[in-house]
Amino acid sequence: MKKNCIGKYYLKYAWMFILGILFNAAVDYAQTYVPEFLGTIVEIVSTRTGVTIADIGSLIRQMFVIAMILMIGRAMLRFLILGASGRIEAGIRHEMFLKAERLSQRYYHENKSGTIMSWFSSDVEAIEEFVGWGTIMAVDAVFMSAVGLYKMVRMDIVMSAIAVVPMLALVIWGNKVEKIWSEKWEERQKQFDRMYDFANETFTGIRVIKAFVKEIQELKAFSKVAEDNRQANLEFVKMSIRFDVYIEMIIGIMMSVLMGVGAWFVYRFSIGNPVVLLGHSILMSAGKLTTFIGYVDTLIWPMIAMGQILQMYSRFRTSAGRIYAFLDQEEEIHNSENAVMLSDCKGKITFKDFSFAYPDGNTHSLNHVSFEIQPGEMVGVVGKIGSGKTTLVNSLLRLYNIDKGSIFIDDIDLMDIDITSLRDAIAYVPQDNFLFSDNIRNNISFSNRKADMNEITNAAVFADVDENIKGFSEGYETVTGERGVTLSGGQKQRISIARAYMKNAPIMIMDDSVSAVDMKTEETILNNINEKRKGKTTIIIASRVSTVAHMDKILVLNEGNVEAFDTPAGLLKTSPTYQKMVYLQKLESEL
Repeated sequence: MKKNCIGKYYLKYAWMFILGILFNAAVDYAQTYVPEFLGTIVEIVSTRTGVTIADIGSLIRQMFVIAMILMIGRAMLRFLILGASGRIEAGIRHEMFLKAERLSQRYYHENKSGTIMSWFSSDVEAIEEFVGWGTIMAVDAVFMSAVGLYKMVRMDIVMSAIAVVPMLALVIWGNKVEKIWSEKWEERQKQFDRMYDFANETFTGIRVIKAFVKEIQELKAFSKVAEDNRQANLEFVKMSIRFDVYIEMIIGIMMSVLMGVGAWFVYRFSIGNPVVLLGHSILMSAGKLTTFIGYVDTLIWPMIAMGQILQMYSRFRTSAGRIYAFLDQEEEIHNSENAVMLSDCKGKITFKDFSFAYPDGNTHSLNHVSFEIQPGEMVGVVGKIGSGKTTLVNSLLRLYNIDKGSIFIDDIDLMDIDITSLRDAIAYVPQDNFLFSDNIRNNISFSNRKADMNEITNAAVFADVDENIKGFSEGYETVTGERGVTLSGGQKQRISIARAYMKNAPIMIMDDSVSAVDMKTEETILNNINEKRKGKTTIIIASRVSTVAHMDKILVLNEGNVEAFDTPAGLLKTSPTYQKMVYLQKLESEL
C-alpha cells in the first residue's frame, strides 16, 4: 500500500464527494447573499424612503429561499461527504484487519497488540476526520473565500485590500505552524500507544496481579504512563489553543479597525466629502458598509477553518504514516507461484533433515530432524521442556517460512502447498487453549458455523465435556468470557479438543491438550480418538507418558534433536529419555 492509497477510496466514493462538494458550493454561494440582505435592511431603516410593501415582501421571499437552500444544502453535504468519510474509515479498518490476519507470528512478537489497536482506533479516526470535515472546511475556505473576495472587490477594492492583507499573513504563518503540530501529534500518539499497551497487558494479566496483591503497584505504574500521556496531550492542546487565540485576536483587531475606518468612510460620504485613497474615491453608505462587513465576515470562517484544517492535516499526516507503515509491512508467509492445492489429503507427513531457528533467535530450536508418519497413524511427541515439540507442529501449520525440501505432506513440499488448503487439512488444539469471548456452542462450531446442535453435541461427547456443559445453567449458550476465563483449565482444554474434532480434518494436532484433565478423562478422550479418528493422522504432544503409551509410534525429542522414533515397546530399549519418563511416572504412581 503506497502513500497515495487513499486515492482509491476517493475514486470509489467520487460521486458522493462530487455531489457533496456541489451542495457545499451552493451553500457557500447562497451564504454570501446574507450580507446583501442585511445591507438592504440597513438602507431601508436609514433612508426610510422609496420602499414599498411589495419590495419588503420580495425581500422576505428571497430570504426564505436562501434559508431553505442553506438548510437543505447543509444537510445534504454532510450526509454525502461525512457519509463517504465514514465508509472510507470502515474500508481502511477492513483493509488493516485483513493485513493483520496475513502478517506472520514474528510481527506480533515484535509489536505489542495495544499499539496495533491504537492504530485501528485513534489513527483511523484522525484520517476519517480529515477526509470528512477537512473536505467540507477546504471547500468553504476556497469557494466561500473566492466568492466573498470577488464581491468585496466589486464593492470597493481599497477596503478589500485593507481587509485581506492580514488574512494572507495568517495563512503563511499557519503553514509554518503545521510542521510543529505534526511533531506534537506524533509524540501524543506514541504516548497513547504506551498507555494502550500497559492497559491491555494489565487487563490480560489481572488474575496474576490480584493473586500477588499488586493492585496498588500497578496503579502507580499506570498513573505514571497516564501522566506522560496527559502531558503529551496538554502540549498539543496548548499549542492548538494558542493558535486559535492568536487567530481570534487578529480577527478581532482586524474587524475593529475595519469597522472604525469604515465608519469614518461612511461619515465622510454622508457629508458629501468622500475619502480619496490612491486616486480612488470611497463611496461608502451605511448599508454598503454593513454588506461589506458581512462579506468580510464570510472570510473569517474560512480563516478559522484554515487553522482547523492545518491541525487536522498534521494529525492526518502522522496517523496516516503509521497506518501506511503497518499496511506496507512485508507479508512473509505467502503462497509460492503455482501453489499446489492440498486436495483429498491422506495425512502422510515427512520430515527430511529439517532444522529451524526463530527469526529473532541465535540458536536452532530443531536440528536435522528426520522421520515419517504414515497416513492414519497415531503418533505421540514427548521430550523435555524446550526440546522443540511445539516448534515442530507449528512448522506443519506454516506459521513460519522454512527451507524447501525439508517437510512434505502427501509427498508435496510444504512450501509449495497453498496455505489455505494446508491449514484447512489440519485441526489444531493449541497449547494455550484459546477460547473466544462467545458462547460454548459457537466456540465448538468455530470451523463450521452451519453445524447443527447434534454435531456440536457429538463433538463435546468426543472431548468428554458434554456433561460439564449441560451442568451449566445456560448449557451450550454459556458465555465463556474473555479467553475462556469463566471455565476451568480442563474444561477449556476439552472444549478446544471438541472444536478441533468438529473440523473433521485428515490431520489433527494436539499440543499438550490433556495435561489439565484427570487420568480417567484422558483415557476416555484417547479411546475416542482411537475409535473415531481411525484412518486419519493424529499427532499428540504430551508431558505424560501415559498419554502416548498406546500410540502407533512415539517421537522423542532431546534438545532439538530426534533421539528416537519408534513404537512404545521399542523406545523402552533405545531411548534413555523415554525410559526415564516411564520410570518417573511409575515412581509417581507408586508414591
